[in-house]
Amino acid sequence: MRQDSKDDFVQGFVANHNHGSVDYTGVSSGHVHQCLDVTSPPIMTQDGGHVHFTEGYVLFENGHTHHYRAYSSPAIPVGNGMHVHYYDFYTSEDNGHSHHIKGVDQPAPGSK
Repeated sequence: MRQDSKDDFVQGFVANHNHGSVDYTGVSSGHVHQCLDVTSPPIMTQDGGHVHFTEGYVLFENGHTHHYRAYSSPAIPVGNGMHVHYYDFYTSEDNGHSHHIKGVDQPAPGSK
């Protein structure tokens, strides 16, 4: 019996996948926070594509943390049967400031 590899080309949409990311916030009030994230499973859009929802907290730093809730961009094919999503959002305001987080999550199977 053949087992699929995460590196196998996957044409189209793969149900029940998610994405992870490791990023830093923008500098605000002289410091940054690390953001470790795993998205929800895909949320289908009216045009047949999908996005992901994410929420959580950035890592405790400088005596506080920040909460976030956001949706990703639609899927962006990157070749080899994989895709990513762009994200761009702000954290909650805590300790008198918020942080900007933007970037691209880790690739997941599926060209769409």
